[in-house]
Amino acid sequence: MGMDVYGKAPANEVGAYFRRNVWGWHPLWGYVEDQHPEIAELVQHAHTNDGDGLTSAKSLKLARLLQEDLANGVVDEYISARQMALSLLPRETCNLCSGTGIRTDAIAIEHKMPEKELSPELQILLGRTHGTCNACNSEGSREAFELSYRLDREDIEQFADFLENCGGFEIC
Repeated sequence: MGMDVYGKAPANEVGAYFRRNVWGWHPLWGYVEDQHPEIAELVQHAHTNDGDGLTSAKSLKLARLLQEDLANGVVDEYISARQMALSLLPRETCNLCSGTGIRTDAIAIEHKMPEKELSPELQILLGRTHGTCNACNSEGSREAFELSYRLDREDIEQFADFLENCGGFEIC
């Protein structure tokens, strides 16, 4: 699923359309919520495709704020702190194999996963010869789900450019 953000009165192609999949949009708007709550609170449904958005004046104000954040290092500090916090998250029990390393759900049975022979390396590491889970590589745990969501400087740069040129926007 993606978040399609359309300019209401675009000045050019940059302001006509901005898109991020949910893995990129949620942390991008989360940045706005954290750093500029006075603007973020104007968009009650920013995390859904319900047509919410900002006026031209508020979009331009947010563009300027993001540009200032980019110029003065706030964005880089935020992203660095976010990455550090994410790196400290513990691994989670795999939801597909319930931590056993062997999937036994209907899809796994259909694909004979419980019967598959493990590679010699995994046999040594896991202490068993058969059974696989494609979600956790048969380890029983996987990275924290939050690590699926990404945010980098370019996301904020591109969003600021869009905001500067969109004439207001709607999230559809």
